[in-house]
Amino acid sequence: MTTNRRDFIKTGGLVLTGLMAGAAHATGLAPETDTTEVIQEGLFVLPPLGFAYTALEPNVDARTMEIHHTKHHQAYITKLNAALEKEPSLKAKSLEQLLSSIKTLPESVRSDIRNHGGGHWNHSFFWSVIGPSKTEPSEKLLAAIHRDFGNIESFKEQFEKKSIGVFGSGWGWLVKDAKGKLSIVSTPNQDNPLMDIAETNSKPVLGVDVWEHAYYLNYQNRRPDYLKAFWNIVNWQKVSELYES
Repeated sequence: MTTNRRDFIKTGGLVLTGLMAGAAHATGLAPETDTTEVIQEGLFVLPPLGFAYTALEPNVDARTMEIHHTKHHQAYITKLNAALEKEPSLKAKSLEQLLSSIKTLPESVRSDIRNHGGGHWNHSFFWSVIGPSKTEPSEKLLAAIHRDFGNIESFKEQFEKKSIGVFGSGWGWLVKDAKGKLSIVSTPNQDNPLMDIAETNSKPVLGVDVWEHAYYLNYQNRRPDYLKAFWNIVNWQKVSELYES
């Protein structure tokens, strides 16, 4: 994999584009052009959602999406870039390389890269596995779900239970191991299964943000209701691609 940070998310199939995408979304339009040429070389940038902030309503309201994307996600990127200024030698590494070696990072930036780098990767991944279009799991993914969870309804129940059970803030994940076996895990804060500090180190194929900022305006403290609605916005086509790649 190239070490250019614009390519950091290749394993998730995302393409990073410029900060100007936020302005396009504010008007309700998805970005039409790649604006990375206006971004200073060596910096991580905010990826576009690929859909309008209103597109997920009523499951996720537009105001939540706008704040989540332009404020919360952008803040992680800003702080990640600031951390890397302290250790310029790390700028040559992709974000996956940084996250997979948390234990060996310089102490001066270890926590910042774990928290803010994790926040950037997690949100970029999250935007890729949700969307407004109705899709279904591929036959191959569906077969794996049936094999490892019994059926898709049982999988959803287990995924919701694991994600509801996250204490405080964190993420719920569907991951696959090197043999293609699926399992459900959770991580605290902005940790993820790519990190060498993760309890289960494996490839994410689906993730859900259960920080309150992801749902509080619409659902308040009703995390279970948010997770029920989550299934209406899962981009199963993308999840299937991630599983099969």
